[in-house]
Amino acid sequence: MKTLKHFTYSFILLTVLFGCKKEKTEEISPASPPTPYHIRMTDAPAAYLAVNIDLQAVEVTGSGSTVMLNVTPGIYNLLHFSNGLDTLIATGALTMSKVEQIRLILGTNNTIVTSTGTYPLKTPSAQQSGLKLNVHHNLQPGVDYYVLLDFDAAQSIVENGNGDYILKPVIRTVETALSGSIRGKISLPGVAATVTASSGTASYSSVVNANGDFIISGLPAGSYSLTVTPVLPYATVSLSNVNVSVGTSTNVGIIVI
Repeated sequence: MKTLKHFTYSFILLTVLFGCKKEKTEEISPASPPTPYHIRMTDAPAAYLAVNIDLQAVEVTGSGSTVMLNVTPGIYNLLHFSNGLDTLIATGALTMSKVEQIRLILGTNNTIVTSTGTYPLKTPSAQQSGLKLNVHHNLQPGVDYYVLLDFDAAQSIVENGNGDYILKPVIRTVETALSGSIRGKISLPGVAATVTASSGTASYSSVVNANGDFIISGLPAGSYSLTVTPVLPYATVSLSNVNVSVGTSTNVGIIVI
């Protein structure tokens, strides 16, 4: 009889432990908001009248996934974007934490213009596999990023002896963050609340999720006052001097309401 009782108690204990473990593993962390990602293009001066590339698509790969960005396809004369000028070629929202590769997919209407005329600019494999740029950009949720593609046309054009021109791109990538963010958590998950960050006359708002987490994205650098306004009967809570830097996410921790 004691053996049967011991077995019964052991079974109940294992069932409780297994249930607790299962419940713990099924907890879902709050999803991070998409990261705005923009790609711009510039060029160094070159001894040509025009270098036209037929841009059809831009693809970003990282963290085990691939995203096709929004792009305006068409012919881009690289020499229009030299001496400090640039142009936006693609934009999108990424959920990956790291960008590892940018791929420019070109069409067939690539040309180069010299003093003697207009010539086809051959782009080996660019129509199929694209121009692949290996990058190592770590992304933080709530921060806007843009990547500048510094296209060196002078070094990227190879002239063969038979008069053919081949594009072997020399492109430098420069990543810049445009904003920062504020993140945190309220002490009572499940309580609805609005969170507002204010600086001068500007204010930015968000709401907490079911776990009590919040993030306010796209904030210019500066000092902010943070106000948490929960539903009644809970009182409003304010924090002052919350500093935001470009390229960082400021964590204010748990706010007690």
